[in-house]
Parts: sequence; C-alpha cells; structure tokens
Amino acid sequence: MIAQVEDGKVISVGGDETQPFTRGFLCTKTNHYLERLYSPDRILHPLRRVGAKGSGQFEQISFDEAIATIADRFNNIVEEFGAEAILPFSYGGNMGKLAFASMDRRFFHYLGASQLDRTICATAATEGYLYTMGAKMGTDPEGLPHSRLIIAWGANLVSSNTHIMPFVNEARKNGAKFVVIDPHKNQTARQADIFLQPLPGTDGALALAVMHVLIKESLYDADFVEKHTVGFAQLKEHVESFTPEWAAAQTGLTAAEIVDFARLYGTVKPSCIRLNYGLSRHTNGGMMVRAVSCLPALVGTWGKVGGGAVLSVSGTFPLNQAALERSDLLRRHNKIPRTINMIKLGEALADREQPVKALFVYNSNPAAVVPDQKRVIEGLKREDLFTVVHEQVMTDTALYADIVLPAPTVFEDFDLYGSYGHLYLQLNQPAVPPLGEATANVEVFRALAKAMNFTDPCFDDSAEDMVRQALQAVGPHQTHLDGITYERLKEEGFVRLNVPCPYVPFADGHYPTPSGKIELYSESMLRAGLPPLPVHSPSLESPEAAPTLAARYPLRFVSPAAHHFLNSSFADMPTMRRREKYPILEMNSFDAEARGLQDGVWVRAFNDRGETFFKLKITDAVKPGVTCHVSLWWRKYSPGGNNCNVLTSAEAADMGGGATFHSCLIEVQASDENFD
Repeated sequence: MIAQVEDGKVISVGGDETQPFTRGFLCTKTNHYLERLYSPDRILHPLRRVGAKGSGQFEQISFDEAIATIADRFNNIVEEFGAEAILPFSYGGNMGKLAFASMDRRFFHYLGASQLDRTICATAATEGYLYTMGAKMGTDPEGLPHSRLIIAWGANLVSSNTHIMPFVNEARKNGAKFVVIDPHKNQTARQADIFLQPLPGTDGALALAVMHVLIKESLYDADFVEKHTVGFAQLKEHVESFTPEWAAAQTGLTAAEIVDFARLYGTVKPSCIRLNYGLSRHTNGGMMVRAVSCLPALVGTWGKVGGGAVLSVSGTFPLNQAALERSDLLRRHNKIPRTINMIKLGEALADREQPVKALFVYNSNPAAVVPDQKRVIEGLKREDLFTVVHEQVMTDTALYADIVLPAPTVFEDFDLYGSYGHLYLQLNQPAVPPLGEATANVEVFRALAKAMNFTDPCFDDSAEDMVRQALQAVGPHQTHLDGITYERLKEEGFVRLNVPCPYVPFADGHYPTPSGKIELYSESMLRAGLPPLPVHSPSLESPEAAPTLAARYPLRFVSPAAHHFLNSSFADMPTMRRREKYPILEMNSFDAEARGLQDGVWVRAFNDRGETFFKLKITDAVKPGVTCHVSLWWRKYSPGGNNCNVLTSAEAADMGGGATFHSCLIEVQASDENFD
C-alpha cells in the first residue's frame, strides 16, 4: 500500500504497481483505510474509566499517568496474587512482526505473567498440515498460472485472498479448471467451473473417498509415492471402506460427484489445492486438514511448478522469532507460568481458584471475536478485574477497560511484515507522524518495563534494532534471508525472499518431517494419542454426534468472514457496514418454509449459550439444515447487543486447541422485534 501525503496528511492510498503479487490493487477493505486513520472515533489520548464497565464513560489522562497507573496495579497484583494473575490477550492486529510478538512478549516473559495460547485462527490447521508435510510451506502463488487444476478447498479467495485471483484467472486462460469446495456458495464458488458443497465438518470424509478412488482406479503416482512418502501400504488398506457411497452419506454430495472429482484430480496435472483456515474451525478440523494435505502426495504434484498445496507459506520466512520474543527471560522465574487458551477466555475470567486479576488487551477485540461470548462479557464486567486495552477506536472490548491507550494505524507505525500468502518481506515506514498520543505497541511495553524497573538490556532495543535481530539467520541452512538487510528493506520497501521465482517447495525431495518424507502414516500422531492415518469423525456439535441436542437445535451454523470485514477489523467503518448492510442469516427455502419464515424478516437465532438477531435471506447458497452468517459484526452494531459469537462454543478442536466456530447448532424463529 502506498500513501500519498500532502502537507503532512495522507490524501489517498493505492496499490504498488511494482509489487509482483499485489500488482497495484488493494482489497476492498484496505482501499478505504483512510476512513479509519482520520475517523472522528479515533482514540488519540489515554483514557481512564469513570463510569460503570461497558458504559463508555472515560476521562482523558496523560500518557505518563496511564503508564504509572498500569505499573502500580501490576506491581500490587504481583505482590498479592503472583504474576500469573496477569494475562496478556492479543492476536493478529495489523500483522506486523513487531506489533504481533516482540517487546510485548519480552515484557510478559520477564514479568512471569500467564502465557496466552494463541489458538483462535490457525493452530488446528497448522498441526494437521505439519503432521503430513513438516513445515508451513506450500505452492508459490506466482507459479499458479502453470497449474491445470486449482482447487479452493474451504477458501473464499475473492474475499479472503483476493490477490491470488489474477493468478487463478491467468491459469484458467491457460486452460486450467477451477474447483471450489465449500459448504457456503460464496462469491468464489459462483466463479468456479465446478462447485462441490459438502455439509459443514465433512471435508475429511470427502478427502478419504477421493483417496479411495485414486487408489482403486490406479490414478495415484506410484513412483512418487514410493520415493517420497511413508505409510502408503497402511493407507491403501485403511481407505478401502471409505467408498464414494459412504462419503455421500456423510457429506450430502452424490457418489457420482465424488467419483468425478477424484478422477479429475487424479488425471489433470499439475494441480494445486488452496486450503484455508475455516476448514479447521470444527472439533474435527485438524484431522480434516490432515486428510486433505495427504492428497497432493498421492497424485505426485509436489516438486512441480504450480503443483502441490498451500495452507500458508509462512514457514518459508526463517525470521528469528526467538530473538524478538526472548522466551529465555522466563528462566528468571522458578517455574514456567501457566498457559491459558485464548478461546477459553470466558472460562479463565470465571476461575476463582486461579483468578485472572488483570487483562492487557492489544491487537485483538475479544468481546467480539472469542466464542461463548456471554461468558466473556460476564468476565469483563468484573469490578475486581483491571483491564487495559491498547486500541485505535472504542471497540466492544475497550468499553470494559479501566485504562485505554491510543494505538497507531499502519500509516503511523514502523514494522516488518512477512506473509502467509506470498514470498515478499516488507518494511512498513510511517507515512505521517502518529496522531495525538498514539503510541506503538513496542513503545508502550518499553515504557511499562521502565516504569516497573525491569533491568534486562533487551528493553532498550529500538524498533530498528528488533528488525535487524529478526533478520539474523537462525541456522546455517536458512538461506532464504541471504542478502536481505534492514538497509535494503528501507531503500526498496519490499524484497522477495532469496528463492527462485516461481519457488517450488520440497523440490529437493526432502520434507522436514521426522521421516524426511510426506507422512501418510504418522508415528508422531500415534505418540500424541491421535489416529496415525486420516480418519473422519463427525463434529461434536452436529446432528450425527449429538442427536439429542440437534432435536432442540437442528440447524448447523457457520460464520465465515464477510467480504468487507476482516474478523472484527473494519467493522466499525461506516462504509464497510453500509456495504454489508445488516447482520444476515442465510437459510435454505426448505428450512424457512418449515418455520413459516419469509425473506427479509428479522429472526432470532438461539441455543443454550445465548441468542442474537439477524435479517433473514432465503437462498440456495446453503443446503437444507445449514445456516450461514458472514461475520463479524461488533456487538455495539448488532441488533440486541450480541453478535454471532454468543452462539459459538469454546470447545477446542482435535489439534492445537483451535477454535471451533463452525461446530455449532442453533434454532431460528421469527423475531418479535423489528430492527430496521
């Protein structure tokens, strides 16, 4: 993103035409980001709560007073309850490497605070993929024009990976087929050559049936399998019973659809599967990603330009994360602090035996994004909970803060950016000075460390120092950063990793798994108490696994990302909300008719965890028995004051403790209230 500045003010933003991946255009969301920079709702000075929690009543204080207040409360809590009574809560924010995990981690490590298991997005999918491939590496998107079959599996590329679409379309001009597999007929699905619509949480069954067909009809690459995989013999025997007919009963697809897709995948090469994290947001999510990630090995597409699969390419970036985070600072304590799973925040805030007495929120909006929302809000309302929020605007979470600190936007901040979608490093340099007293995450935690008399010299590191540290090689074989320096990034803005273009991961035939091969059978999974071969089990909250619950709440509920929102980001911007119009619930006509519901009416969606309200859209975008709400609206803009996460469960996924937003059952009825 390039900002045009006149008289010290950003007047326009645009894409960088010299960037080979983004190609000069911005996504819908960032194209309007000036609306956030100069929003009248920006928090520009530290605030102290003066009213009830949630009331939004604050008074302005100085930055020094805010830091002194936080330091004093933290010191008192440590003395009375121990440092583990303090919990940081953060996630992606603007995705900068320094803002995400640098001085903040150093601060909480040195303090000995409770550790946060940051599971809400990627952990389940990551573990499923790593068990198979060993690293979060995948197909270079710049190689996709060479693909002859591209499969978006649980990936709404138009909304969530828009810069990949020109490469997909280029491949299609070259003769490629484009397949979309998703329970929701989204914008990407409507552009597909072939659309497969399995029921939510059943993708693993589909993948197993594809394996069955590939092996039964000898459509697999026997030479590749022999040279590059372990466990094929066990897998071959294992999938004999997973017939297309069996999978049809699980997925809601027809056996013919499954067979046709398997034959297409087995014969058209090179092929690439673009996975995304929504696939893993089920209680069986890690295993579903694990099953899908086995498929490219069977057809032998790894090692070919445009072939393989990609969940993320972040493992291609060997940044020195250890130097940034300094987890070695924990050694000054007699024990390793407890770890709290972020999706269990509501449970943690309700714990009386090991209470959380202070919460420091940055780069996140847990009141909106964390599941089991009712319980989270109850925790945030606790008068004995000291809450600090570092934020740009008054989010749902900031309303419950005792101290609010002003945060900068990307236009005002200095940071280093990697990617999980392309192979370029970027140095973000501020376009304008921070407005008001907006203070970068790095500087906030440096100031807190000084106020609390932390003595380690790492707290003196500047942002520039930490960028240099991040670029230090972590091993002799890590050559991807060769030639990339702070000075070069400062001069050029972005630099491609030191890899060929297009990059072909695993081209040398080595895979960073314990066996050095793609693990169709995983001893590591067996040792972890997991099935060593891909399996299918229904989501814990589904009609198949919970028939008694489904008798009361018969509708499956999924909540993928909206086109104009990014999780909770951008949902405060008037332009984005106008484009999304309303919190909408999509429902098949079969289910609407059974409930006497008309298109466009307000409905109440509910389960044992809570209720919220949507405007109903009757559509073929979902199958009977499935409902969909593209999210995520803030609570303050949601009818009735709750968003969709009042419905979702804090149950963890099968791997990595990941979130399970899409394993959710609800019922829907007409609303007594009209929110127009």
